Amino acid sequence: MKNANRKAAAAAYKERKAVAGIYALRCLATGERWIGRAPDLSTIQNRLWFTLRQGSFPHRDVQAAWNACGAASFVFEEIERLEDEPLAL
Repeated sequence: MKNANRKAAAAAYKERKAVAGIYALRCLATGERWIGRAPDLSTIQNRLWFTLRQGSFPHRDVQAAWNACGAASFVFEEIERLEDEPLAL
């Protein structure tokens, strides 16, 4: 990627509007569901999957289910978007 394109992409990323919301992680194998909140729904799944793959997820029961059932058993579900309300974390 050329330098000008890289700068334009970085500027576009910084100017985008983050949409906060509520999400669920669901294990299809066990039926378990974990609910969470995020200041930016468009980026949270990548962060969750990364920490689970690394074995460093902060909630041990979710990490244990991931280790036992595998990545293919997990789905990310967007529950609610909070577009007009700031999300207090």
